[in-house]
Amino acid sequence: MLHIPGVLTPEQVTYFRQRLAQTDWIDGRASVGEQGAQVKRNRQLAEGSPLSIELGEIVSRALMANPLFFAAALPLRILPPFFNSYAGGEHYGLHVDGAIRTPKGGLQSMRADVSSTVFLSEPEEYEGGELVVVDSYGTHEVKLPAGDVIVYPSTSVHRVLPVTGGERVCSFLWTQSMVRDDWKRSMLFELDQNIQQVRGTHGDSEATVGLTGHYHNLLRMWAEI
Repeated sequence: MLHIPGVLTPEQVTYFRQRLAQTDWIDGRASVGEQGAQVKRNRQLAEGSPLSIELGEIVSRALMANPLFFAAALPLRILPPFFNSYAGGEHYGLHVDGAIRTPKGGLQSMRADVSSTVFLSEPEEYEGGELVVVDSYGTHEVKLPAGDVIVYPSTSVHRVLPVTGGERVCSFLWTQSMVRDDWKRSMLFELDQNIQQVRGTHGDSEATVGLTGHYHNLLRMWAEI
């Protein structure tokens, strides 16, 4: 799991909240299969609606321009982002995101490798509503400031706890990575971050050039494009 702060600016968050406050939400079960529909109770913006497209493009551009997100996800394609709202006890029980996502509008189907949640509500605006992700390292509860993003493998089991007060508004999306394997993607990210740290401390050298070459040769071997 990776916390990326400040992907959206405060001004963008304010604009999103103003626009979403004036929209009509639909039943969140519209975007899940039979199993997910049994545990999902929330509202979301209609997929492919003009507002969803407008705000989704802002989210996608912000993520693609963020060096940390790019290094972690190694995105090949990003599914147009969704937007949802939880209030009055709404929740989403334990589930795993579907492996293949097919967006509306005739767009190409894609594999969901990386899941991301973009928080649009401040933590103090609502009670409950933590994103809970279960992986090989344990159970993690996440509740981030507005504009921040949590990124995690789509293979993870996760849920959203009931919102017992206020309203939780988020955007969520899936990315098909150039490297489908979580562990390989994690190793590349760790190598990249260490290279950046060494370069920042010691500058470029024969060693950093060699490490950079090693990174790119691994990416060349593992990438699917």
